[in-house]
Amino acid sequence: MYELHVRETYDYILIWHFRIIKTLEVLHKYFYRPNVKRDVQRIYDRCITCKQAKSKVMPYELYTSLLVPKEPWVDIFIDFILSIHRSRKGKDSIFVVVDRFSKMIHFISCHKTDDAMNITNLFFRKVVPLYGIPRSIVFDRDVKFLSYFWKIL
Repeated sequence: MYELHVRETYDYILIWHFRIIKTLEVLHKYFYRPNVKRDVQRIYDRCITCKQAKSKVMPYELYTSLLVPKEPWVDIFIDFILSIHRSRKGKDSIFVVVDRFSKMIHFISCHKTDDAMNITNLFFRKVVPLYGIPRSIVFDRDVKFLSYFWKIL
C-alpha cells in the first residue's frame, strides 16, 4: 500500500525525478516508514524518465531541426549496418547512404574493420559519380565519421 502511494505521488511531482536524496527529503516530511529508501530506489530503478535524465552520454551541441530537402541527392544520411553474415567476398557490414529527399538508398558492402580512408573511397566510387558531392551529410557520431572521414573528404 505504501509503495503504491509513493509511486502515485512520485508520478505527479516532476522534481522527484532529479535525485533520490531530494525524493527522500520530501517523503520524510510527510511519511514515516522504515524501508522508504529501498522503496524509492526500486521506483527509480524502474523509472524510464530517470534513466533518460541520468544518461551518461552528453550532447556535444544543441539539437536543431533538419531542413527539408528541396531536391534529390543534395542532402543525404549515412550510417552502417554492422556484424551481418559474411558474403562470398568476405564483407561483413553495409555502408548505407540515404537520400533524404526521395528516400532512395544505396547499400554498399564493406568490412567492419574498414577505416575512414576505405569508407571515403567507397563513397567517392559508388555515390559521387552518380549524384555529385552532396551539400549536407547527416550521420550519427560514429568513430569513423568523427575521426578522419571529414579530413579525407
